[in-house]
Amino acid sequence: MDPVQQEVLDIFTRTQALLQGHFVLRSGLHSGHYFQCAQVCQRMDAVERLAALLVAKLAGLQFETVLAPAMGGLVIGQEVARVSRTRYLFAEKEHNVLVLRRGFGFRPGERVLVVEDVVTRGGRVRECLDLVRKGGGEVAGIAMLVDRSGGETHFEVPTVSLLELNFPTYAADAVPESLARIPVQKPGS
Repeated sequence: MDPVQQEVLDIFTRTQALLQGHFVLRSGLHSGHYFQCAQVCQRMDAVERLAALLVAKLAGLQFETVLAPAMGGLVIGQEVARVSRTRYLFAEKEHNVLVLRRGFGFRPGERVLVVEDVVTRGGRVRECLDLVRKGGGEVAGIAMLVDRSGGETHFEVPTVSLLELNFPTYAADAVPESLARIPVQKPGS
């Protein structure tokens, strides 16, 4: 593990944001590990450091706007926009689909960076990519704190993450007995 990844893991551990137990992820998969980024986001020193590390990995990527999906990406998205001095928008759920509300929109060709906290399969990131494209913007790239697929989730645009881990996940009907014995939790993003 490189020094940046170790520092990020240390931040998640120190803020008690990396949980162990039996969890149902937003994707519906089960896991023995859960990144509760809301715990990190209580600590502005941690948020500032994570955003600084993420923006440093974006060197050379040109973007005018940051788009983050609510709820998980809100805090880190806003901090990345603040550090990079760009516009900030967020998408929110309406009838279980991410939409832009509050008068948010894109100028034709506007270069947009999608920022998310944790990605397992990338569903919410893909929804954001669709919003940008359908809204006339251009996707500049994707930035995330944690890629829990260990680099297995691919997007067709430049993508950076601070930490890549691949904790095992299981379909609901394939949860191992050792995990099934632990009461299940759905902490929320």
